[in-house]
Amino acid sequence: MSTKNASAPLQEATVIVGAGRRAEWTGPVVNPPVWRASTHLYENTAALAQGPRVNEDGRFFYGRRGAPTQWALADALTTLEPGAAGTVLYPSGVAAITGVMLTLLRPGDVLLITDNAYDPSRSMGTGLLTDFGVETRFFDPLDLDGYAAAFCERTRAVLIEAPGSLSMEVADVPALARIAREKGAISVLDNTWASPLGFAGLQRGVDIVLMALTKHVGGHSDLMMGSASAGPELHAKLRERAQQLGNIVSPDDAALALRGLRTLHLRLAQETQSALAVARWLSTRPEVAQVLCPMLPGAPGHDIWKRDFTGGCGLFSFVFRGGDAAARNRFIDALKLFGIGYSWGGFESLAIPIEPSRHRSVMPWPPSALRPEDRHGVRLAIGLEDPVDLIADLEQALGEWRRE
Repeated sequence: MSTKNASAPLQEATVIVGAGRRAEWTGPVVNPPVWRASTHLYENTAALAQGPRVNEDGRFFYGRRGAPTQWALADALTTLEPGAAGTVLYPSGVAAITGVMLTLLRPGDVLLITDNAYDPSRSMGTGLLTDFGVETRFFDPLDLDGYAAAFCERTRAVLIEAPGSLSMEVADVPALARIAREKGAISVLDNTWASPLGFAGLQRGVDIVLMALTKHVGGHSDLMMGSASAGPELHAKLRERAQQLGNIVSPDDAALALRGLRTLHLRLAQETQSALAVARWLSTRPEVAQVLCPMLPGAPGHDIWKRDFTGGCGLFSFVFRGGDAAARNRFIDALKLFGIGYSWGGFESLAIPIEPSRHRSVMPWPPSALRPEDRHGVRLAIGLEDPVDLIADLEQALGEWRRE
């Protein structure tokens, strides 16, 4: 099945089922086979000489440029991203972030990074990129005037993340992207939280959209991968630089990502529904000062989320009313159905302590809406367990939080 020749627009769930399944890549079977190959053979020396001249998916050349399994995944992701001309795959989400920045930036350039970005993104800006002569500046994504003032003649790119990592602030992404374009900079959005199913980044004005496919697309906590989708000119540049860096993903992992992609729509819907049930319950608890879940009416950022987003996911945070770090850690340690570990977007629920103040340069923590003593938070990744069971687990763990 292919969505390429559909006579009328298809619904999202239908597109996901057919995306990337080109007949020339699948043959007579449903899924693209796993092509494990380093060497691609040519019929003769004339064909060999022609190989390097056409650099595009669907053209065999050498294993480092992929084969039908990787091409099918990239094609599927491009299909799901309105406005994309192509997608480049990377061996991890961080590799995607770094690969994009090494494409866009040169010595002497300035990069603006949202202050609530994923910590490895911040570390890239203050570590790796400094070795290449790039200056990183952090900005408050909720302060549009301050953001606009942060640009200078050397600003070449802006890295946005919405909602923000850990603290879940929802920025006005279309406005941030518009200002970047007016200033002559390229806007890059880490859209892992919402995916294109919940936020169509390119369509809303962003130039490049990143995802950690490790999370929702993989969906089963068994692969590492990242992607970057863009229009024709930027996609060509991203592809060339990724090849120069030797980036390639395993065909076995690409097949796993394709398998996960087929149920993405269903899993996101269920995780969102369950997360809202848990968030609503937490918002009624006296132990909780604030639930940081933009999908929840009344929560910080909900109005912008409702305006711009068409979906969500199972990831959100909450902040305890008072208490200390030891009490917060007792709560997490007492959980029975939540694993303690990084990542999210898999089928299992996870919990980690958060200390946003360690990862901020501009934005205060706790925010002004909270008391200074309301600072100890937990990030929850809600999986596919029944929310009734998850709530019961959280309730018993709150008993440990209250224990002196």
